Amino acid sequence: MELLRTVAELRRWSHALRGKGRNDGGHPIGLVPTMGALHAGHASLIRAAAASCGRVAVSIFVNPTQFGPNEDYARYPRTFEADCALARGEGADAVFAPSVEELYPAGAATFVEVEGLSNRLDGASRPGHFRGVATVVTKLLIASEADRAFFGQKDAAQVAVLRRMVADLRLSAEIVVCPIVREPDGLALSSRNLFLSAAERAQALVLSRAVRQAEALAAAGERRSSALIAAAQRSFAAVPEVRIDYIAAVDWATLDPVEIAAPGTLFAVAAWVGQTRLIDNTILN
Repeated sequence: MELLRTVAELRRWSHALRGKGRNDGGHPIGLVPTMGALHAGHASLIRAAAASCGRVAVSIFVNPTQFGPNEDYARYPRTFEADCALARGEGADAVFAPSVEELYPAGAATFVEVEGLSNRLDGASRPGHFRGVATVVTKLLIASEADRAFFGQKDAAQVAVLRRMVADLRLSAEIVVCPIVREPDGLALSSRNLFLSAAERAQALVLSRAVRQAEALAAAGERRSSALIAAAQRSFAAVPEVRIDYIAAVDWATLDPVEIAAPGTLFAVAAWVGQTRLIDNTILN
């Protein structure tokens, strides 16, 4: 597995694969963008990329532009050596780990913003967050010339923003979405779970319970979004230590609220458990 530190190195790696037959389908390139602190959820993305692509690059970069001024950029988990070991073990061919200065050179003034979608769900709670995400993913896609980029469904709102971005900019990469990976008790895997105390870890299970409650009601025939949201609110009410950020039923493509939850509706929750903000969701069928 190669360790690449600069955009020029990543481009040379990609171009070398193209020269070996990428354009005839022999070596499609898969990209797994991460902020490090890799866990089993990331591992599933790398495995999916390795299974469908000739070569796989994993980016490890804690992107400062997607954090607000009072968020957890400084304390975000950084476990680089362990991350590289996991990436290698799951089949990555390269790790791209640039410095902040490499992706954001001094005086950089260009950003990518998907208007409308960037202000919904997590974007409403974290102004500027999706602007930072769209910018860094655009940089990664251009530098890697990836054919496919792999993301987890847990970040479903992010996926909606990136799908629109790729379509609007006519980028050639396909956005591939992989299922949420959960702990045996249902908690969605997240690097931020490392911040939870034992008590908070138990409280955090309310997110998955709320999502499952909505799933069960929808499976039983309930389609009114108001009823699904009310059921989730009751789940949260049983754990008053957890503060709701949002509970929403939205069209996954537009992130607009829907009154009737048709198949494919995104039902998403976000909440604060102590000082840690967590998210979870499901696609209703």
